[in-house]
Amino acid sequence: MRQDDDVDISSEHGSQPPPTDTVAVLLAAGAGSRFLGSEHKLLATLPQSGGRSILEISLQQVLEADFSTIVVVTGAADIPSGMLAHPNVTVVHNNRWAEGQSGSVLTGIHEAQRLKACAVVVGLADQPFVTSEAWRRVAQATTPIAVATYAGRNGNPVRLHESIWPLLPNSGDYGARDLIRLRPELVSQVDCPGSAADIDTQEDLAQWT
Repeated sequence: MRQDDDVDISSEHGSQPPPTDTVAVLLAAGAGSRFLGSEHKLLATLPQSGGRSILEISLQQVLEADFSTIVVVTGAADIPSGMLAHPNVTVVHNNRWAEGQSGSVLTGIHEAQRLKACAVVVGLADQPFVTSEAWRRVAQATTPIAVATYAGRNGNPVRLHESIWPLLPNSGDYGARDLIRLRPELVSQVDCPGSAADIDTQEDLAQWT
């Protein structure tokens, strides 16, 4: 495990469950092109997790946060259907995944709109050390945008209320990052346990084993 992040991948349950009108969106659509290997990075396993894949760990954290609905946005990776099989999980495919993260965010939001949700909490499937408690805390926020922070640094997940959905970019690889920077009056920061470290390369994976 990396020396600068003493992180346990086990879940915590300190706060209240998410509001029923809030949907979790887990982004699992990217190519993961920096992860040089025979499989997509989301399907790589972490030894200390009992052989579970990065995606399975990330999804389990969201499931244990007790959202009534979780939307998983797929794209580049050929993810086994059984890996996402759960009654609370809805899988939507972003056919335009190669155009950047913003399209995947909007794909998740479109599904949330269909489900009559008032807010989404968006996280990344390549960040398995984001805990269920982080998902819960961010979901409980009341500002238009709420950002999980770790030791004072912004990370994921991010809550996006329906009032700001029209302000999100339609293209590019930035999701809500620019909106957060340009409209700080809309944003609150939520201190969270865990880590938003992502696994992009084989070297990243090796540091956590």
